Amino acid sequence: MSSAIESKDDRINLRLKRNAKLLLERAASFEGKTVSKFILSSALSSAEKTIQEHDLMRLNAHDSDAFFKALASPVQFNDKLLLAFEEHKRRVLDK
Repeated sequence: MSSAIESKDDRINLRLKRNAKLLLERAASFEGKTVSKFILSSALSSAEKTIQEHDLMRLNAHDSDAFFKALASPVQFNDKLLLAFEEHKRRVLDK
């Protein structure tokens, strides 16, 4: 039986004011974590939340209705879009 161990080779260094460090040390001690583990878990949690907020689209009932009506409607190209398609055909070579 073999188990893969992921090595921790990457580092992030930061500089901070003394009071910020003391605050992090205090918070880490409340959770029984090292400062590094506390910062990493807090940063990862924040990163996941930020990514979710940008990946997820939330619409109110009115906007949701308008969105789904637009999806269900047949596509209508206006003159400007048709010109853009023609320009694209002239400029881009298919391989």
